Amino acid sequence: MASLSETAAGGKGHPREARAPRARRERHSLTKLFALVVCAIVLMPILTLAGIALTGTGEMWPHLVSNVLPRATLTTLQLLAMVSVLSASIGVTSAWLVVAYEFPFRKTLAWALVLPLAVPPYLAAYAFAEFFLFTGPVQTLYRAMFGFQTARDYWFPDLRSTGGVAFVLAFVLYPYVYLTSRIVFIMQGRNIADVARTLGARPSAVFRRILLPVARPAIVAGVALVLMETLNDMGAAEYLGVRTLTLTVFSTWLNRGSLEGAAQIAMLMLVLVFALLLAEQWARRRQRFHAARATHIVARPPRTRLTGWKGPAATLAVLMPVLLGFGVPFYIFGSYASRRIDQLFDPALLRAFTHSVTTASTAAMLAVFVALLLINAARVARSRTVSLLTRFAMIGYALPGTIMGLGLLFALARFDNALDALMREHFDYSTGLLLTGSATAVVLACSIRFLALAEGAIHSGLEKLPPNIDHAARSLGQSSFGSAWRVLLPLLKPAILTAAVLVFVDTIKELSATILLRPFGFNTLATFVYEQASRGVVQDGAVAALLIILTALVPVVLLSGALMRDREAML
Repeated sequence: MASLSETAAGGKGHPREARAPRARRERHSLTKLFALVVCAIVLMPILTLAGIALTGTGEMWPHLVSNVLPRATLTTLQLLAMVSVLSASIGVTSAWLVVAYEFPFRKTLAWALVLPLAVPPYLAAYAFAEFFLFTGPVQTLYRAMFGFQTARDYWFPDLRSTGGVAFVLAFVLYPYVYLTSRIVFIMQGRNIADVARTLGARPSAVFRRILLPVARPAIVAGVALVLMETLNDMGAAEYLGVRTLTLTVFSTWLNRGSLEGAAQIAMLMLVLVFALLLAEQWARRRQRFHAARATHIVARPPRTRLTGWKGPAATLAVLMPVLLGFGVPFYIFGSYASRRIDQLFDPALLRAFTHSVTTASTAAMLAVFVALLLINAARVARSRTVSLLTRFAMIGYALPGTIMGLGLLFALARFDNALDALMREHFDYSTGLLLTGSATAVVLACSIRFLALAEGAIHSGLEKLPPNIDHAARSLGQSSFGSAWRVLLPLLKPAILTAAVLVFVDTIKELSATILLRPFGFNTLATFVYEQASRGVVQDGAVAALLIILTALVPVVLLSGALMRDREAML
């Protein structure tokens, strides 16, 4: 009877009470182990490159320091400075114009300004070269108008220069700054500006002295994203003949045969990446919003209507980034593709399309699956350790594709060689290279790089759900797994779909890591276009380029539609 009373009272004799804490500890241990494994896989390329860089003989280092690194580093820093200034100028100016003023086609241009995100930088470089170089339509029209015969008769900006690469990158990457700064202008900018004007401040002074300081953290965050994409670029810089650090890593390994030198340059690039991450985190720490109530939002005064010549001037100013960032690539590749419709049935293009879709779909499913498990691990464990590991697992998005591809390539090669040696020793059987130089390596690289996109999209969807919905399911007898499977997962389907689309599209566009990791003869749409451009026949890759742009338009159109549905075009 005593034991029964102890059991009824929940004492030491209750087997369920004894098992429950142990089961929770085991689940928490498993979640920590899973988060640790994912974090280790994400950090594996960095650790591999660091090991190679530190254990190398350093024979190439004097040559790199004296002849290669100074010029490549200076070029990269110049490129980063130019791109940051140009993209910030375009993004901030466009954001303020569409938020503060009313002019012709403002509502349409407000979402069209996002369209250049659908154009990968390397495609933009190919298109701009065809459009602005000597035989392109711009210089041809210029010569016809003024009667010039040769290039010696006039001056025209050189696109094959550091400034030319910065021009190309800025006009396809400025939407990052546009989106982040526009959020601030909408949430606070117009209210603050109205108050300042009532105190007698001029519009130019309001913008310069009040609005720019308010939006500075958001602008820095947007520019940091632009610069990380600039560091990731290899195709545009290579095609336009500008030797950046990213291109130097590639050429040092393949052309000079120095793996240690390439790894050491990659470590230098990582210093720049982490500096950008610190700047972005600093910006977010200082970014604070005062959320106005809905009644205040509706009661906001109308935008200032621009009259006379100012209205068309504002329209032209906002239209130019769209025409250059999206219109020029779409026009060039569309015109070439229209004369090569028969390429749609080219076996090589069909194989590249199949490889792209298969690789991107697999990477999207893997990234979404891992992101869901990481989010659930942090939700169940509620541990600072798991949260920290989850944050580390998201660092892959900040890694340039060249660094990711190079580090992962040699990490997988070491794994394959170790496994092959083990099988030879114990079973007299050679496994060969299982992962190195395979499509699996490409999928793994893209999943690591874009895991942060999947996690961010799903986490944003989770934050929109009522905070007590999980507790309600648990109070009705559901376990943590049952609550996640039966309640949260169905509600998160839109966010999961968005995450999958984002990873799919970015994998379709990925070039740097794919070039390093793909098997021999394995082409995606991106590498197919790259090969045609390398042979000097960009027009032969026009159909593949147009397929990439049209595929990338899917999330951009979804985002633009969301902007149009928001009240007062709020982003």
